[in-house]
Amino acid sequence: MAQLTIQVNGRPYTVGCEDGQEAHLLEIARLFDRQVRQVSQDVGQLGETRLFLMGALLLADELSDLKLRLAHAQSELARLQTEQTRVEIRAIKALDAASEKIEALVQG
Repeated sequence: MAQLTIQVNGRPYTVGCEDGQEAHLLEIARLFDRQVRQVSQDVGQLGETRLFLMGALLLADELSDLKLRLAHAQSELARLQTEQTRVEIRAIKALDAASEKIEALVQG
């Protein structure tokens, strides 16, 4: 298990992660640090625990919004795929009907 020192609101914290996940951990730590610093700028220093709590709640709110948007996008994708299938079936039927008419004209 790897150990890294991350910075949040100017303070170092040593945390562990699975080997190979160091870059990901550093990226999410930077994301959290930006959120905590923004909260600190907006409302002032609240104490580390409250500052971290507010930062985490804001990130959780963003995550919730993104999950909702993803669910809507997936629903819309499913609707469009169903519509595409319907259009393809109608096109196949139209081509089959045209083919039958052409065959009848050629034979007749």
